[in-house]
Amino acid sequence: MSQLSEQELVRREKLAKLREMGINPFPADLYPVNHTSKQINAQFEEGKKVIIAGRLMLIKVQGKASFAQLQDAEGKIQVYFNRDEICPGEDKTKYNEVFKKLLDFGDFVGIEGELFTTQVGEKTVKVKDFTLLSKALKPLPLPKEKDGKIYDAFTDPEQRYRQRYADLVVNPHVKNVFVKRTKLFNAMRNFFNDAGYFEVETPILQPIPGGAAARPFVTHHNALDVPLYMRIANELYLKRLIVGGFDGVYEFSKNFRNEGMDRTHNPEFTAMEIYVAYKDYNWMMDFCERLLEHCAVAVNGTSKATFGDHEIDFKAPYARVTMADSIKHFTGFDITGKTENEIRHAAKDLGVEVDDTMGKGKLIDEIFGEKCEGNYIQPTFITDYPKEMSPLCKEHRDNPELTERFELMVCGKEIANAYSELNDPIDQRERFEHQLKLAAKGDDEATEFIDHDFLRALEYGMPPTSGMGIGMDRLIMFLTNNQSIQEVLFFPQMRPEKKAVALSDEGKAVLEILKKAEKLNLNDLKSQSGLSNKKWDKTIKELTKNKLAKVEKTDDGLFVELV
Repeated sequence: MSQLSEQELVRREKLAKLREMGINPFPADLYPVNHTSKQINAQFEEGKKVIIAGRLMLIKVQGKASFAQLQDAEGKIQVYFNRDEICPGEDKTKYNEVFKKLLDFGDFVGIEGELFTTQVGEKTVKVKDFTLLSKALKPLPLPKEKDGKIYDAFTDPEQRYRQRYADLVVNPHVKNVFVKRTKLFNAMRNFFNDAGYFEVETPILQPIPGGAAARPFVTHHNALDVPLYMRIANELYLKRLIVGGFDGVYEFSKNFRNEGMDRTHNPEFTAMEIYVAYKDYNWMMDFCERLLEHCAVAVNGTSKATFGDHEIDFKAPYARVTMADSIKHFTGFDITGKTENEIRHAAKDLGVEVDDTMGKGKLIDEIFGEKCEGNYIQPTFITDYPKEMSPLCKEHRDNPELTERFELMVCGKEIANAYSELNDPIDQRERFEHQLKLAAKGDDEATEFIDHDFLRALEYGMPPTSGMGIGMDRLIMFLTNNQSIQEVLFFPQMRPEKKAVALSDEGKAVLEILKKAEKLNLNDLKSQSGLSNKKWDKTIKELTKNKLAKVEKTDDGLFVELV
């Protein structure tokens, strides 16, 4: 109890008083809600009786008459508490002692009342009776009001992501992103279902992490005494179903990759993968265009979306550029027919950072990523990838050095990846074995596993098939103009929450500078802080001792960065 804030202690005192009065602050009874704030605002009828429920917001107590906002799942409505309306007899306890003294901002209440319009024309519910439904023991971050407008009171991104529950209450506009996310999933699912394809579920715990090159999360099954891996992709299982006789299958899958986190990557993410028999990557490009145009219109009412400074148009058709042509256009270097060493030298000449562990495919990928990728703002298909970059993809019908693959680029980022799927089991085995050799050399893009059961499935015969994967989190970022993946995930992965540390004023000031930049040259940070040498040394020691910042030495000098 000693760790509670003053406001939390006061709320617990109110909780005790409510119980002393015989009022259950957390009743189990059903509450018969028959209207929402949205319904009231849309179908307002003077004098109509309504029963509503939600949180009390912005309470303004004014003697025997008070106003508040009630916020429910669909919006807000003003409510008017009048002592004589709520307590028509002599006993005014419910208003004077319960409402005025024991209810707080954030409490859930049920309200029975009738609709009326105030003198200033605001639609309002006149409260005839109210019921406490749940007492809030922790105060929400108070919104700020200025010139009649409500301003965001909970803006620190880290705190918003950690406490999404509070974020959604105080900043209800955040909910719109997740409403649109659900619209996207529904639109895509309906598009596939209308095309006659079948939604399936595949294992999350897998004996081999296949279908992509990524570091998996590993766990252990005690009963079987075997290691299991959390899914990094569902591709190989979906193709097994095509072998089994399905003509088209798709899945929205949670995938898990034990890798870094940044503004566009979360260890847990959602992908959609679809596989359709008797199709190729040319058909899939046409299908992808129609799909994304349909989804954009379903989510935003238009094929256009704003992302940062760009207006993106998802209306079909999209430009199509081969990878070789893209690299040649932006660098002047033609990768066609070049050896691994020639490509490595070219990469170095172009200023692309490479090393000797990288194979031919990885080198080409680095050149494209560094010099080409960021130039594609409008939806553009990059096609015909070198074979070394695509171990699960069918060889190009016109050029054995290439594969029938495309990636869809939007605002310099990949949002879709598709193949004419490799269905030759002998070729597939050779590709897997080549990947093992690359992994042994240190290529972190190469897979370290061979899925022998998948190869066995291919040996039973898989029809010509095209498959496509779409990063759903990244797609909704583009459709809702969010630059960070954390904004489109209800509960993104976060570093462990730091315990509160009592810092000196100097430490707080330096930490604020770092929060804006995350990493600064030691001299630049010292200059911005304006501290003397003695205070500077003491401050840096304070931050590093409390593990709030660290000093790192690089070839470019000494840097201080947030931990």
